[in-house]
Amino acid sequence: MNVISKQAIAERYKHIQDEICAGLEALDGVSVFEEEVWQRDGGGGGRTRIIQNGDVIEKGGVNFSAVHGQLPEAVKKAFNVDESDFFATGVSIVIHPNNPFVPIIHMNIRYFELNDRIRWFGGGIDLTPHYVQLEDATYFHQQLKHICDEYDPAFYPEFKALADRYFYIKHRQETRGIGGVFYDRLTPDRTTISWDGIFDFSCALGRAFVPIYRELVNRNRHKAYTEANKQWQHLRRGRYVEFNLVYDAGTKFGLETNGRVESILMSLPPQAQWAYDFKAKPGSAEEHTLSLLKQGVDWLAS
Repeated sequence: MNVISKQAIAERYKHIQDEICAGLEALDGVSVFEEEVWQRDGGGGGRTRIIQNGDVIEKGGVNFSAVHGQLPEAVKKAFNVDESDFFATGVSIVIHPNNPFVPIIHMNIRYFELNDRIRWFGGGIDLTPHYVQLEDATYFHQQLKHICDEYDPAFYPEFKALADRYFYIKHRQETRGIGGVFYDRLTPDRTTISWDGIFDFSCALGRAFVPIYRELVNRNRHKAYTEANKQWQHLRRGRYVEFNLVYDAGTKFGLETNGRVESILMSLPPQAQWAYDFKAKPGSAEEHTLSLLKQGVDWLAS
């Protein structure tokens, strides 16, 4: 069976990083990415790219990595494998905007390999609005369903449900945002398409990032906001931090495999806030947003 090589996968992902950075710079119009090339102790490395203090983007990161080496015992146990030599490559993105009416967005596409028998693709894209706007939520999920349907009609309902479950802050009993699609350990055994098809799907999702986010940004970037809106934005960012530090599998994997800390934690916002026992005012936009942060919402019916 011919399977695309891990080197070819890494090169395509690296090119997608370039495309996304160029697209985000054009969208922001003010700031540009700063790049740091790094090497990992134990094997491999990557390119960390950070954009800050822009017209749209307060802080964002678009990271590429291709690392290899020995899996720690804790990770081997979590993956339920005996092999130690691993290879992992991917692109990871988090964008924190200035305007509270522009949503936070996250995307990750990745490939993991232990040997010829144990390999898989994973990834996804999800949206975290500070204020949930139903038209934007519907647009976002429509775009994701269109991409999924081109490869396998089963993808969107399955991956949407996985995103709802994954991006869930258990101790708050609320979702991080409006979800999106999320998949892990995807192989031909679990779908109707080949390895090449899964890789193409991964890349299609990556290349959809800029046009989807550009539309959402341009709908909201010029909306006026108050200091109260900014305070709410900082509270929602606090929830984002809680999820990433407590539950996020990518953060845990990076730290447990001796990844670069600055690159792993680039997902955190420049400012966040925690207020004791915060209660949204009845009938407010904040209360409306909280009412929608739950699993199983059919955003396509909104």
